[in-house]
Amino acid sequence: MKDRSSVTVMDPHACSVPMVDAERVASVRQALPSEDTVQDLAQMFGLLADPGRLRMMAALLEGGEMCVCDLAAATGQSMSGASHALRLLRMRRVVKVRRSGRMAYYQLADSHVRMLFDLAITHARHTEEGIGDG
Repeated sequence: MKDRSSVTVMDPHACSVPMVDAERVASVRQALPSEDTVQDLAQMFGLLADPGRLRMMAALLEGGEMCVCDLAAATGQSMSGASHALRLLRMRRVVKVRRSGRMAYYQLADSHVRMLFDLAITHARHTEEGIGDG
C-alpha cells in the first residue's frame, strides 16, 4: 500500500513566483476601489442577494414607479414583507420614494441601478440559454 502523505499535488493555477509583472500589479493596485467603497459594494450586493428583493427590483425595472401595494401584489409578497424590502433598498439608495398624499411610490434610484440590474438579468438569461462569450 502506497503512503499518500508524501505525494505532492500541484495546483494547476498556482504560480511558481510571487509576482510576474510588477508594473501591472502596481497599476492595478492603484486603480482598485478604496476599502470603504469595497465594503459599501459588499453590503449592497449582500442586500441584493435576497430573492424577494430581487423580485421587487425586477418589478420596478419592468413597471417603473409603483406603490407598495402594487409591488406586493406583483411580486407575491405580503405588504409588510414588501415594505421591509423597500425600506432596506431605500437605505442603500437602490430605490427612491415619492410621496403623494398618503401614498408612497417607489422606483429604482437612478440609471446606474437600472443598468446594473438590467445587465444582471441579461447575463442570467444568457447563462440559462448557454450563450456566452467564450
